[in-house]
Amino acid sequence: MAPVVVHALVGGLAVSGPSVAPVIRTPDHRLRVFVSSTLRELEPERVAARRAIERLHLAPVMFELGARPHPPRELYRAYLAQSDVFVGVYWQQYGWIAPGEELSGLEDEYRLAPREMPKLIYLKQPAQREARLAGLMSRIRDDDTASYTPFATADELERLIEADLATLLAERFDASHASSASSASSTSGADDVPMAEALPMPSTGVVGRDAEVATLLGWLAQDAGRRLITLVGPGGIGKTRLALEVARRAHDRFDRVTFVALEHVREDRDVLPAIARGLGVRDMGDRPLLDRIAIARTGRRDLILLDNFEQVVSSAPLVATLLTALPDAKVMVTSRFRLRLREEHVFDVDPLDLPSDPVGAASAEIMAAPAVRLFRDRARAVDPRFDVTDDNAADVARICRALDGVPLAIELAATRIRVLTPSAMLERLDHVLPLLVTSARDVPERQRTIRATVEWSVDLLGPDARALFTRLGVFSGDFSLAAVEAVAAGARWTADVLEALLELVDGSLLRQRDAAGVPFFSMLVPVREIAAARFEHDADAPSVRRAHAEHYVRLAVDTEPLLRGATQLGALDRLEAERDNIRSGYRHLIALGDSDAVVDAVWRLLLYWWIRNLLPEAKAWMADVLDAGARLADRTRAIALALSAWVSLLQPGPEVDLAPIEESAALFHADGDAFSEGCALTVLSIACTYRSPPDLDRAEAVQRRALELVTADRDPTFHAFFHAGLGTIELFRGHGQAALAIAEDVVAAAVDSGDRFVEAVALTNAGWARLAVGDARPELFVRALELSLGLGFEDGMGYELEGLGACAALLGDIGRSGILLGAAEAARTRTGMSDLRARITHLPFVRQILASDGAERFEAARAQGRAMSRTEAVSLALGPAAG
Repeated sequence: MAPVVVHALVGGLAVSGPSVAPVIRTPDHRLRVFVSSTLRELEPERVAARRAIERLHLAPVMFELGARPHPPRELYRAYLAQSDVFVGVYWQQYGWIAPGEELSGLEDEYRLAPREMPKLIYLKQPAQREARLAGLMSRIRDDDTASYTPFATADELERLIEADLATLLAERFDASHASSASSASSTSGADDVPMAEALPMPSTGVVGRDAEVATLLGWLAQDAGRRLITLVGPGGIGKTRLALEVARRAHDRFDRVTFVALEHVREDRDVLPAIARGLGVRDMGDRPLLDRIAIARTGRRDLILLDNFEQVVSSAPLVATLLTALPDAKVMVTSRFRLRLREEHVFDVDPLDLPSDPVGAASAEIMAAPAVRLFRDRARAVDPRFDVTDDNAADVARICRALDGVPLAIELAATRIRVLTPSAMLERLDHVLPLLVTSARDVPERQRTIRATVEWSVDLLGPDARALFTRLGVFSGDFSLAAVEAVAAGARWTADVLEALLELVDGSLLRQRDAAGVPFFSMLVPVREIAAARFEHDADAPSVRRAHAEHYVRLAVDTEPLLRGATQLGALDRLEAERDNIRSGYRHLIALGDSDAVVDAVWRLLLYWWIRNLLPEAKAWMADVLDAGARLADRTRAIALALSAWVSLLQPGPEVDLAPIEESAALFHADGDAFSEGCALTVLSIACTYRSPPDLDRAEAVQRRALELVTADRDPTFHAFFHAGLGTIELFRGHGQAALAIAEDVVAAAVDSGDRFVEAVALTNAGWARLAVGDARPELFVRALELSLGLGFEDGMGYELEGLGACAALLGDIGRSGILLGAAEAARTRTGMSDLRARITHLPFVRQILASDGAERFEAARAQGRAMSRTEAVSLALGPAAG
């Protein structure tokens, strides 16, 4: 029960909320984050918490590392009294109870935390908690001042704490801005989702844009006339950062603010799906996607921020259509080009204000210019010793003037302060910029400036780093070190690829981060565009593109076994980090006619597409392959047929034809691929089960054959899924006890293997089997929902909300049942998922209520649930009444 006290300099920020009188903080006043947990059982998690805090550039102080002349209880109480944020991490143990005390220090710490103190609670899963800890957890769930989140690993906890603390600081900062507003504005309505979900946090703040922010907020405040606002300017001018700041300050005027990043979108056909994903709407192919968006967001006051629209500017008419479909929405666009729509109101984003002629100017006058302040802030980030002084202020002013006040140009130049003085930097700028501007006269003046700055940074690199920079133009999103090594293979400088990478990172041309324990790299959009332009003219481009695509085929082979069992979550995150490159690589191979490699890779990653809600995209690739007319290998055709049919079974629509599935199974059998044949037979079993009327005898026969082909020792994950299929057949037969026995066997196997996805699916099946025998067990659906949320399995939300709604109905809580089932309908609308088991799962409960005198109350509650946001629905489902 030892606290970690974390000190962070937060200038002028009162985390516990704004006071009546303004508080002016001295520089030594620091934010304190109190971390409460047991010591031994959560030692890895405490280390992870410390890393998360340090990554936010905070300074953790762990009092147990040094002796203090105070009893532990007095010490943690004293630290808690001086803290601003409470973080609790709990697992199984209640903690030590001191002699003469009734509570453990763990519970004492939580009880002593002031009600107004923000509380972030993290619960490790799975767990067999001691009874007193379970009681404490129950009280925490009832405490509306605490936010609690499940986690499974120390790495996951580290990501959660870092994100949640960053979000907390942002929210408190926003609250401080709103403190002077009227009480009416503070009750104007909550966001549809938390701001942390909808808007990314820029790595740096907005400097010198107060007038622009005020103008844009005024435009958004108008009820009509300015529904489409386009922020126009060259690359690196700060359009995105300005738009995010405006959206963040305007969020209380809208039901939801949604950020849609289009930086990786290159084709017009991908624009609307990107917008749908941002809004949480899935394309399941059953109706036009725009109609699905309109259904999901009808009546909502949305602000949709479309970022980096310039590469898909030919899709501009789509924006007008979107506004027509969503009459209550407003759209803010960032682009280098105007959309040229009648509804468009253009806001030109200009460079930062520059200092006047520095000759004879005092350093204080120069420092008043936003461009100079930005240079100083970014330079100090790489070298804390740097400052603008009387000696260098004139040179810094000249640098900013030479760079025309373009924020990215200033930032890139400022990073060189570690090796160049301002005067030396100025000499290089004066020497390089005129030549680069002359060589690029076909672009606007400000764009020439940012291009010159990036090219200057590139040309300062050694020859190996410059060559690598060109090759990195093949990537369409974040990329791993292994991917870099793959596209660099064969070059004379391959042995020095790591050193070349580090040089690019040091020059701020690459940004580095870790995901699932793997180092990843990314480029700012203007930088990547220059790399891509250089790559297009590289003689090795065709071979490098193939090497890029083949790397992501190999990634599928390497990752396939990791998608099962305890390594599942890390493998999912690993693939998610490079999803854009997986897409571009596979599309390239399909364009080259190498469909066999792509289809095999997609098949290997089946669990990834399924869990991360990307099956329709995989199905679309299969359609492209089947429709191309080329002669396909038998196995390739078999995969395409089976995958297409399976996804169709998960989508609303007509009955699926059995013939292609039967053909697929036969082709797999002839090829000797027992695993794939088992998958095809399972698809066939599902199709037989879902027919009207169901052919349950045939469904059982082919499912049992699949179980024979894929045994538990060969593939425990898919054997478990195939076994679960038998349980579904028993449920359709009305054999609830038999279905329950199968589901419980699958749950036990999943827990043993550590496969959380199998566990979530089996828990859902067990919940329905319990309901079939008249036993409501909402905790089964709650646990399944927690697992689904942790995995990013968005479709699981619809399943679990339906299960919880049915449990509430059986328990006689008509109001809660209606709300949950209405929320489930909204989830289905967002994802497009359909569960054809509904006629034997929750629909009988709905029909029974509608035939009773509670029908009117149920329908009113269901309408309330349909109007709920995703966040509200999750909170309701996981709330105290769930169990």
